[in-house]
Order: sequence, then structure tokens, then C-alpha cells
Amino acid sequence: MLKGFKDFLLRGNVVDLAVAVVVGAAFTAVVTATTNAFLKPLIQLLSGGGEFAGSFVVNGVVFDYASFINAVITFVLTAAVIYFLVVYPLKVISDRRKRGEEAGPAEPTDVELLTEIRDLLRQQAQPRRGPDDGGTAGRIPHQDR
Repeated sequence: MLKGFKDFLLRGNVVDLAVAVVVGAAFTAVVTATTNAFLKPLIQLLSGGGEFAGSFVVNGVVFDYASFINAVITFVLTAAVIYFLVVYPLKVISDRRKRGEEAGPAEPTDVELLTEIRDLLRQQAQPRRGPDDGGTAGRIPHQDR
């Protein structure tokens, strides 16, 4: 049971997935910090600045649309970078591997090779009747089997 679990963990897919999750989480943290530090203040500045910049108040409830726009931008940037730096290159590599693994012409089996050799030997051993040989030239013993 433990051997099967070890084989499962050491397969390439599981390890690749674990690495992708860790890298994705770390990258998302970087993008979130960047958008919080630069884009959210820019959105608040463009919406008029002040205490309620990037938000509006309805019956005392604050709706922070700057945070929503910031989260959407974070998602789009993270998804784009993951796609173009991880997914697309791996797809290209996978396609190249598949092209290299395509089945070429099938190799002949042993029986087919032996049959071909037999037929060539028969063809070469056809009686060549000349004036002196009496019709037995080129015969291989046991040919009529």
C-alpha cells in the first residue's frame, strides 16, 4: 500500500501540480501586493480622492469598488502570467513530444521477414534452363516443402 502511495506521489503529474500550486500562490501574493500598492491608490485618486475615494456610501454602508477592480486586475494579471509562462509552454512541449511519439511505419514481424526471405530465395532458385543443365540449375534442396 505504501509503495503504491509512493509511486503516486512520485509520478510527474502530482509533483508538477504541487509546484504549480506553490508558485501560483507566491506569484498571486506578489501581484496582489503590487495592485494594492499601486493600482488601488491610482483608482482612488482617479475617483476624486478623499475619505471615500474608490467607494460610495448608501445608507451608511460603504461599497468599496476600488477593491473589487483591484481584485479583478489581480486575477487577470495572475491568469495571464500563469497561462503564458506555464500553461502555453507546457502545451508546446507536450505537442512536440506527441509528434515525436507518433507511430511511424510498422516494423515487420519475424514471420513476415522470414516469409519475405523464403520468397526471395524461391525467386532466386527458379530453374534456369540452359542447353546443358537439364532444368535443375538453381534448385535449392527441400524447396518444394
